[in-house]
Amino acid sequence: MHIVDGALSNPVVIGGAVAAAGGIALGLRALPLDRIPAAGVLSAGFFVTSLIHVPVGPSSVHLILNGLAGLILGWAAFPALFVGLVLQAVFFGFGGLTVLGVNTVNIALAAVLVGLVFRPLILRGGPVGAAIWGGIGGACATALTTLFVALSLMFSGDEFLAVAHLVFVAHLPIMVIEGLLTGFAVLLARKVKPDLFLSMKEAEA
Repeated sequence: MHIVDGALSNPVVIGGAVAAAGGIALGLRALPLDRIPAAGVLSAGFFVTSLIHVPVGPSSVHLILNGLAGLILGWAAFPALFVGLVLQAVFFGFGGLTVLGVNTVNIALAAVLVGLVFRPLILRGGPVGAAIWGGIGGACATALTTLFVALSLMFSGDEFLAVAHLVFVAHLPIMVIEGLLTGFAVLLARKVKPDLFLSMKEAEA
């Protein structure tokens, strides 16, 4: 999911940086103090799982668990995932600094969208139903991220069209694995800490 430095056009890089800054600002405003530990754990989980990756053209295939981050953190997934991406770029050279904004948007925006759609469904039913919706959400987050990566490449030039298709196809098995992992994580969380999926306003009500 990491696009490397030099693979994107300047307008895409600049647009991604601006969008990421806006998402991080919204995420920091939506992050209450009691959710900071959860944000740290999810950021660390993203950092560790995505260290094991297989290069695919200007991108790579790996687990990201952004669906789980979106379900729990909502907009706060932006700063949480941004921190993980910064550490990966600085210490391991994954992705790059110039494309940090685009990579953040591709991964975190998918997380936020999944959280908005699937969090109410998770809260509505019991643990098993929540696990099913969580699994679908986890797979959808990976699919959306893959789509955003493909669009980023396509907007940077027609020469990336074939690579964009390859990136999506290569991530099909990852979508299944992400769905299973997220589903089990949601099942466990709904049993031991169901309020973890409440938004800040819902928790205060």
